[in-house]
Parts: sequence; C-alpha cells; structure tokens
Amino acid sequence: MEDELIAQRRAKLEQWSAAFPGSNPDRYETTASIAKVCAQHLGASAEDLAASPHEVRVAGRLMSLRKMGKLTFAHMAAGGARLQVLFERQTDEAAYGKMNLLDLGDWIGVSGTLFRTKTGELTVRAASFLPLRKCLRPLPEKWHGLSDVEQRYRQRHLDLIMNPESVERFAARSRMTAALREFMSMDGYEEVETPMLHPIAGGAAARPFTTHHNALDCHLFLRIAPELYLKRLVVGGMPKVFEINRNFRNEGIDTRHNPEFTMMEFYRAFACASDLMDFTEEMLAFAARKVTGGLSVDYEGRPISFAPPYRRLSLRDAARAALAERGVPEGAWLTPEGRAEWGKTLGLSPVKSNTPEKFLVEACDTLVTPGLWDPTFVYDYPVEVSPLSRRKPGSEDTADRFELFAAGMELANGFSELNDPDDQRARFVEQVREKAGGDDEAMPYDEDYCQALEIGLPPTAGEGLGIDRLAMLLTGTSSIRDVVLFPLLKPRTEPPGS
Repeated sequence: MEDELIAQRRAKLEQWSAAFPGSNPDRYETTASIAKVCAQHLGASAEDLAASPHEVRVAGRLMSLRKMGKLTFAHMAAGGARLQVLFERQTDEAAYGKMNLLDLGDWIGVSGTLFRTKTGELTVRAASFLPLRKCLRPLPEKWHGLSDVEQRYRQRHLDLIMNPESVERFAARSRMTAALREFMSMDGYEEVETPMLHPIAGGAAARPFTTHHNALDCHLFLRIAPELYLKRLVVGGMPKVFEINRNFRNEGIDTRHNPEFTMMEFYRAFACASDLMDFTEEMLAFAARKVTGGLSVDYEGRPISFAPPYRRLSLRDAARAALAERGVPEGAWLTPEGRAEWGKTLGLSPVKSNTPEKFLVEACDTLVTPGLWDPTFVYDYPVEVSPLSRRKPGSEDTADRFELFAAGMELANGFSELNDPDDQRARFVEQVREKAGGDDEAMPYDEDYCQALEIGLPPTAGEGLGIDRLAMLLTGTSSIRDVVLFPLLKPRTEPPGS
C-alpha cells in the first residue's frame, strides 16, 4: 500500500515543473518565519488587520488541506508553529486547479495578506504559492499520529513533524544551554574544548568505550569526563573554565542513562566546594527562569522549586538515619558479615558496599537520594569513593565533595580538587588495586596528570552538571530519550515495515 502511495506522489512530482514554473527552487526568500509571523500578530484583531493590511511571504510544510469548492483551507508548519492559509479559486483559477498535485507533507511557499477568519484564526489569504519540495513518503496518519515511542526515537524527523511539543521541548533545551552559557560568561568563565579521544580513560568512575588509532597504532578511549584536561588549563593559568560537550560511558540504558550524554564541567581557581554549591543554586535558578519564566516546574505531576537556598544533607548522617529507620543496628556495617547480611536485606550492591564507608554511600544512594524531590545537596562523601577530591579541612576520611539531587536523580557532582601530586599518586595506586580486584569502574593511573599537578594547581573547585537530566526537569520529561535528539538504540534486526 505504501509503495502505491509513493508511486502516486512521484507521478505528481513529475508534473510539477510544467504545472508550477519555478518549483523545486534553490532558495525561497521569506519575510519572516511562521513562528515570527504568529508572534508578531498574536494580539492583532480582525479589524486591526483589515485597517492595516500586512503582506507576508512564508514557507512551511503542508499539514492539512480542506477543499470546500471555490475555497481551500490549509495549514503550514515549520519550527513548531502552524499558520492557516486560504486558497481561493478566484485569485488564480489555473493555479487553484492544480492543487491536486499537492500532498500533505509537501513544502510550499505562500505570499499573501494576513486576516482573521470568523473563528478568529490568523490566516494568510494566498495571492500566490510555489511548491518547494515534494514529500515522497506519506506522513503518519493524522489522528493516530506517531504513537510508536521507539519509532519517534528512530525517526526523530517524523516526531518533530507530527508532534509540535517535541519541537518545543528541544527548543527549551536549546534555551537552557544558552542560559547556562550566558550565566557562565557573566561570571567570567571561558568556554573551552578538550579532547574526546583519551589515551587514558580518567576523570570519573566509569567503563569506557575503546577504539584504535591506525596511524599511531595505539588504543584510545572515548572520554568519560573532561576533568583532568580542564584542570590542566587551571594549572596553565586559566582561573575559570567550562565545557559543554559529550561524554561516553559504556553502561546500561534506561530512562535516566544514555551511553552518549552531555555534561557541563567547570572549574574555578581559589574556590572550594561550598562556593560551588552557592554558585550552582544561582545558576540553576537563572536557567529555570530563562526556560520556564519562573522558579517552579511541574515534573511527573509534582512541583519542583529551583528557588535558592537548596536543602543540604550530610551523607553519613542521612545514611545512618535511613538505616536506623529500617532496623539496622548502628555499626552493623563495620564487619564483612554485617555488610553481607544487611546489604542483601536492603538490596544493596555487594560490589559497591564492600567496605564500611562504601556501605554508607550505597545505603544513601539506595535509601535516601531516590526520595529527594526538590534540589538537595548531599555533602561530605568519604575519601575512599572520591579519588580526585581534596580532603575536608581537619578530616582524614572525608572529602570536600557534594552531589546535587532533584526528583531522585543525580544532577551534579562537585568538589574541592585534590592538588597534592603525592596524595593523588597514592589515590591512583589504590584505584589500580581496586581495578585489579574486579572494579571495572576504578580509575587508571595517570602519571602525566600527576606531573601537571607538580607544576602547581592552586586551590580549585570543580563540578560536572548533567545537561540531559536538567533538560528533563525543566521540560517535565520522564525519559532521557525525549531530550536527546538521537538516543542510542539497539539496531533493528529487520528492515522498517517488514
């Protein structure tokens, strides 16, 4: 059936050059986009438009056609906006008679005058029109639309055509990243770009993707984080730097994880973790205002407030309280037997809870953070799970580190940077030991980075912010796939439509 419809559309296309001289042009000059025309005349009444006729020349995709004898009403769409068009046989009877060569999905250009119909809809009375490009494949059926969620992800172009809310969602994401850049620039940060291909997969606890460079005959890794390169820039004398770009982690896929994702990492010399917590509150409030117009957003039917100040919880205190609520005796996690017994009861990962400190971190991640709704900082992570963090002043086992959570999701991870090269070497050695013990996410040893620290990293704080997850919150989206234009999907085993 689809093949027949495609054949019919191709047959119509063959008639275009004769029926519409100049069709399929190299360019088409417009006076404004459909979205701009609609915005500019949003408040103009029928009387206003009649008293001051406004000529427009617009272009868009033909999304509806309703022929009513001598009149045909249509809708054009582009950029998430729609505009009605009125074609009249009396205007150009010859051209009107050839409208049967148009199909839904075709790109057309229209020149005419704006007016409002009796129902109040802004409309262009077409003086002329020109087909710009034929849509050879039928669009999804109007009333059922693109209901297959996976098809929306695999064929994002159809999703954007059929679902204006998808266009607005990605436009909101664009406004969000623009707002973040604006905020960083206002505070004196320089935007930089660092390598995507790394000889050592460092800067985060994650499994990397590996590749091979033929000319250099060496293995490389898609970066899991830009951290170690950005801190080299601070060593080099750039006191405030940030980067918005891709990271790649060879991990599972779910509603909050995509192996290719976008992060903003930033580093500030002469600062500590608490400075970045204050800064992050103001930054997210600024972005929320720019995207939504306010500080409260609706997410999964519940409000989330980005108004500072944000709640702050001590990790150990929060974990101990959660464990006590579930009947775990104080200190039961100090022995291997206690960790094994209670970890199984509570559903904790045995690998991630195999020491007393890791047990508390895993307990917090499992029992506490999923219930944090409004933005909340969890701070004072153990040094044991923070190999790049500076110790908190006066403490040997606590890192000056925080993570930010909202709607149960981790949004950001920040800390005062470890700038002692000898301590960093010792931490790397411990990470290598853990990797040898079976921890695939432990960091490798990076001597080049340690030598950079020997040049001197001033007191510095840094943070990574998840762009995709923040976009989820600010657009009220429950799946990361709905804010990533082309999420990674398992390849089809059969061709589409088979």
